[in-house]
Amino acid sequence: MKKEKENFEFIKETDDDKGNYILQKDATTKKTTTFVAIVLAILIVAVIATSFFLN
Repeated sequence: MKKEKENFEFIKETDDDKGNYILQKDATTKKTTTFVAIVLAILIVAVIATSFFLN
């Protein structure tokens, strides 16, 4: 049985009516992306600070 090649889009606009997307352009996605970026930045700074203190 052959499976059709699906057309996934990376970002879905808020007014589009489709199900093949990874991220949706809305306030929740923007807040979550900002939160994840801040946490990653804090972790990177923590790793750098740890390397300075242990050397």
